[in-house]
This record gives sequence, structure tokens and C-alpha cells, in this order.
Amino acid sequence: MDFSIDVAITLILFILPAYFANSTPVIFGGGEPLDFGKKFLDGRRLLGKGKTIRGFLSGVFAGMLIGVLEALILPYTPFNFFCNPSNYVVLAFFLSTGTMAGDSLGSFIKRRLAIPSGSPSLLLDQLAFLAIALFFAYPRASFLYALESLLFLFVLTYFLHVAFNVLANKLGLKRVPW
Repeated sequence: MDFSIDVAITLILFILPAYFANSTPVIFGGGEPLDFGKKFLDGRRLLGKGKTIRGFLSGVFAGMLIGVLEALILPYTPFNFFCNPSNYVVLAFFLSTGTMAGDSLGSFIKRRLAIPSGSPSLLLDQLAFLAIALFFAYPRASFLYALESLLFLFVLTYFLHVAFNVLANKLGLKRVPW
């Protein structure tokens, strides 16, 4: 696939469910921890207090909502990357569930590395969610996984993630800017 502005727009539309899934827990998270306070063999929490059931579910729901909106809108645009609108919803499920699983995996790894909950970790914070989301969605959208497309998504995601975390911190939605 030759990389062009149309490809870039298609990739952004493709990854939107993951982006919304990743950002939603900042607003709708809280409550019961996803790990129920359990500890791993090393004596540290599995995930930490920042990963909650409500955050996980709200992330999946937000990603699915974006998928439904794309299913309603994109088939009537030049950026339609599926013939069947229901494929957008299925893809959104895999992307948003993969996003939340990837975010949780990143937290699990940070705990194993003795990085305290809420502390920054270069690349794990910004890209673990994307890698797992893409892995979960691969069977449904392998046609978008050219090397140039993946590089575009990882670079874009890194910079957007950093920018939106700083913004969320300035707006008082996050206590730290990472």
C-alpha cells in the first residue's frame, strides 16, 4: 500500500476506537480495582489501584461506541475500509478490548519492574496499549498492517498520548502529566 494522506486518514479512523478506549478511563474510571487488590508472587499488586473494573469496561464501551458511529458514517465516505458496516463494530470490540488488555499488561509489567503506580515508564505508558490492540485486531484488518502504516500509528500514538496526557493534567483530569 502506497502511503498517502488518504492512507493516513484511513489509519486514524481505523485506530479511533483504541484511542477512545484508552482515554475514557481517565474520566469514567475509579471504583473497584481490576486486580481486586491481589498481589503477585513478588508481593506487589498485580496491576495497581489505577486499573479499575469501571475504567476497563468504560474503555471497551467507548471504543465500541466509536465503532458504531464509524459503521453508521464511514460506509458513505471515501474512507470506507470495510464492505459490511458490522465489521466496524467487531473491529472496535477487538481494538478497544485489546487496548484495555494492553494497558493492563503495561501496568502489570511496571509492577514487576517495581515502578510505582502512577509513575512514568517511557514507551510502556504510551505504546503497550497500541501493540496489544493491533494484535487483537489483526485478523480483522490485516490489510492495514504494512510497515509504513505501523510506523505511522506508533509515532502518531506516542505524540498524541503525550500531548493528551499533558492536557488532561492541565484540566485536572489526571494528577500527573504521563
